[in-house]
Amino acid sequence: MSRRPVFSDGKPVPRDIDVEYQADSGKPMAWDGHRWQDVDWVDETETPSPVEEDNSEKPGSSSNGEPKSRPRLVVADPETEEKDLLTGLRNGKWLDAQEFEPLKYAVPGILPEGLSLLAGAPKIGKSWLALSWSLAVATGGHALGRIFVGEPRPTLYLALEDGDRRLQDRCRRLLEAAPIPELFDYITRVEPGLVIDTLRAWLELHGDARPLVTLDTLGKVMPPALQGETTYGRDYRIGSALHALCDDSAGSSLLIPHHDRKAGASDFVATVSGTNGLAGAADTVIVLARERHEATGVLKVTGRDVAEDEYALTFTDGGVWALDGADLEAAAAKAQQDRVTSGLGDRSAEVAAFVLARPQGVRAAEVVAALGLDRNTVTTLLARLAEAKRIVRASRGLYTPPVTSVTSVTSYEDDPPESNSRNTCNAPPIEEPTLPGIDDQGKGLESRA
Repeated sequence: MSRRPVFSDGKPVPRDIDVEYQADSGKPMAWDGHRWQDVDWVDETETPSPVEEDNSEKPGSSSNGEPKSRPRLVVADPETEEKDLLTGLRNGKWLDAQEFEPLKYAVPGILPEGLSLLAGAPKIGKSWLALSWSLAVATGGHALGRIFVGEPRPTLYLALEDGDRRLQDRCRRLLEAAPIPELFDYITRVEPGLVIDTLRAWLELHGDARPLVTLDTLGKVMPPALQGETTYGRDYRIGSALHALCDDSAGSSLLIPHHDRKAGASDFVATVSGTNGLAGAADTVIVLARERHEATGVLKVTGRDVAEDEYALTFTDGGVWALDGADLEAAAAKAQQDRVTSGLGDRSAEVAAFVLARPQGVRAAEVVAALGLDRNTVTTLLARLAEAKRIVRASRGLYTPPVTSVTSVTSYEDDPPESNSRNTCNAPPIEEPTLPGIDDQGKGLESRA
């Protein structure tokens, strides 16, 4: 049984009009003389629609009988479509022959090019940290007091929670006697819905100079979800739009201070406020942690290109963040020691610190000889520290620091950031052994082989 095409309104498609198929959807369509319409196929035996006998203007003709031009419809061509799908196909030989520019950093070892989130609790000092990085890049100075950022470059700081007076005061406190740099641009108000357009307009002027852009904070401009859109979908959509700005300006960095969740999490990335859509769209996630009224903190970093690690910081003068150590390596070692020894008694902390200082690993006899503790006490402490994941039992009798090297796949020009240890979960406190006859120094029992 033969079939014939009809328009969606039931009107038959004239036999001299071709039915064509959309390349993207494959839907049959035909030109009705005015526009492209969807087409259905019906059996020839079906009763024609009354409109078939309509003597009105025929499709494809104008009122004076002249042929009417029609817009071109992209027709699906299996061969062409297959070639289009493989347009970007490359092989390993091509990839191996390429020479790419090294990854650029706004703050070497911590803040690479691309989209980065800086998460932390409210009023913890995120804005102070983000502002100090922006000023360091604009002046060509040092971030966190120790990390040289290179030549001065343009920066844009969207201080959406501040005004001119507060921003001036903070800049002067961070710069001390130095003037606020001319390369430091800022905006305190952005029209609703125009933040991405605003960032794009500025990047069109400075995008080729490896600028640093800071959007403080995302919560001030985050739009509601579209109708039928999940919160995850909204977060990923906005994150992807912001990421696209960086893609269009190679070497640029976009930093977004953002709140964290009130609930804690063993994985610090999970503390970022909102759904995983936002963190998933970012290249780098940085979490700043500090107890209230404390002068110390920790900066946890992970990402697609940056080495995963955590760094000990100090917080002084109500707003000045600095590395707690001479460089990133020293600050990472300090952060690891603080994490491993936190909540331990004196003897446990002493044993843990001894293990941390020896990446090659130690055995109980070495600890006994170095610290003068009883063999039984040392064996018990080492076992408990390993059980609590403060240290690692690498093999029978051998204990090592909890170090898993997670290195960056790219480098920072001639001065690559060092890779240190992987962030681990906060471990539970260790109970000191209560063996009979052992005093506070762990003495009193005979050593056993």
